[in-house]
Amino acid sequence: MNIPLPARSQRSPLAVIFLTVFLDLLGFGIVIPILPLYAETMHASKPQIGLLLAVYSMAQLVFSPIWGRLSDRHGRRPILLLSILGSCGSQLGYAFAPSFAWLVVARGFAGVCGANVTAAQAYVADVTDEKSRAAGMGTLGAALGLGFVFGPAAGAFLSHRSPTLPFLVAGALAGVNFALAFVVLREPRPPSERTHARTLTWEGLGRAVSSPKLRPLLLLYFIITFGFAQLEGTFSLYLEEKYHYGKSEAGLLFCYIGLLIVIVQGGVVRRLAPRVGERTLIIAGTLLMAAGFLMQWASSTLLLLLPAIAVMSIGNALNTPSLSSLISRAAGGDQQGGVLGVSQALGALARIAGPLLGTWQLGFDIRTPYATGGFFMLAACAFAALTVRQPAPE
Repeated sequence: MNIPLPARSQRSPLAVIFLTVFLDLLGFGIVIPILPLYAETMHASKPQIGLLLAVYSMAQLVFSPIWGRLSDRHGRRPILLLSILGSCGSQLGYAFAPSFAWLVVARGFAGVCGANVTAAQAYVADVTDEKSRAAGMGTLGAALGLGFVFGPAAGAFLSHRSPTLPFLVAGALAGVNFALAFVVLREPRPPSERTHARTLTWEGLGRAVSSPKLRPLLLLYFIITFGFAQLEGTFSLYLEEKYHYGKSEAGLLFCYIGLLIVIVQGGVVRRLAPRVGERTLIIAGTLLMAAGFLMQWASSTLLLLLPAIAVMSIGNALNTPSLSSLISRAAGGDQQGGVLGVSQALGALARIAGPLLGTWQLGFDIRTPYATGGFFMLAACAFAALTVRQPAPE
């Protein structure tokens, strides 16, 4: 798919970071669907598999702000390279893990080294002006989405050849990505522009995060990520019980969601953000997510389900890059990495809490998570309308 990029002067660095993130998320996507099944071959129980999946987000919750701060101090390029190298090591750790305990260690190591999104967002913020920031974040989101679209399909294909082949291929992709990034990825900011960042303290970062500008944006980022994570964590179970769909049908519908997100983040956000502003996209996106949740709650056939999850996916795709853009703009140049790291940590917390609450609600009714999700998003929409302000152009 040909993803349009913002202004001509920004094309080269954005194209490089797009390729870097796409290759990294392609390897990540290869592993995700088959990791639980691989754990079962090591006689892991369902609660143990839940721990295996959660430990990645737990590690990100702790380390994302740290990596973000280090990227402010030492540059985006070295943090991205370390993250890619860590991804390569974790994939090989999966392939050669002698026991389930080692598999958990490898998964935790992947979360510790998962600084790619934080550093990539800060990289995009460095190479875009405020007018094109949301478009750049949309381009990054499209790279993430494409990795999740093609990765699971590749993982399913490779797993039929050998249980460890997907991990070896993902590790090889990370190795190629490291070599390419080492050669073509350039540091977007010279050392002289990072001097002030070296004097920043954790207390200073805490004050920045709690500022009136950032607080509502970070809270919205958590709520919206939480809502979408609740959908992701319950969707396959919902499809199985309500429509009697198996893994193949669920995989196709997840691919459908991913493609919609890629199209909107890679193209629509780029065109709309400079015209209407990120605030409008956040409010509209949150309202669409609320409508999508409630449409899914009311759906009874596939013909009704498809537009419901399309509305949900489009709303999420409008929201994520717009929020990241405003968070970056509110943070300021010296603190962007640290603040974006905090937002990713909140996203990791949301991806832990969302599936837990969602699957708990399934015990009441298979549709309950989508009813509560719709009301959460309506409240978030009202909160965004009252608290989010569009920054004045500089």
